[in-house]
Amino acid sequence: MQLEVRPDPSEVGRARRWARSRLAGAGIQADEPLAETLVLLVSELVTNAVVHTGSSAVLRLVLPGSVAEESEEATVRLEVDDASDRAPVPRCVNGEATGGRGLALVDGLADRWGWSREGTGKRIWCELDRCAGREDAAPVCGSGGGAVAFEGFAFEVV
Repeated sequence: MQLEVRPDPSEVGRARRWARSRLAGAGIQADEPLAETLVLLVSELVTNAVVHTGSSAVLRLVLPGSVAEESEEATVRLEVDDASDRAPVPRCVNGEATGGRGLALVDGLADRWGWSREGTGKRIWCELDRCAGREDAAPVCGSGGGAVAFEGFAFEVV
């Protein structure tokens, strides 16, 4: 499932709402850590695409078939395609900067992330692992879903 995003910063909110509705349709509740983390990642990656390219982008979610599946884990994948062929570059910023932390946040929250050239543009993707089928398991598995700290800021997904 995918959503075309216009090159307008107000589209970021629409992308978050769209992602929440798709997650709910897959049985992932809005207050689950997985949903909260994924919506934050949607916000970061769509913002980057809109702000840094000035062109439309495509947001894509690949969700597990059912949260009631018997498998131990299911993976949720988020992809954002944009028209720029420039590689995403994590930046080092000081505490006064109002931006530049997005890829560090993605790196800290996602279990895996990367990018590839696609046609004349690129695709940035990230994945979150979800423990499914186990009552005693944490909702988010893997290396993502922990605390992320930046100078002057701290984020924790519990």
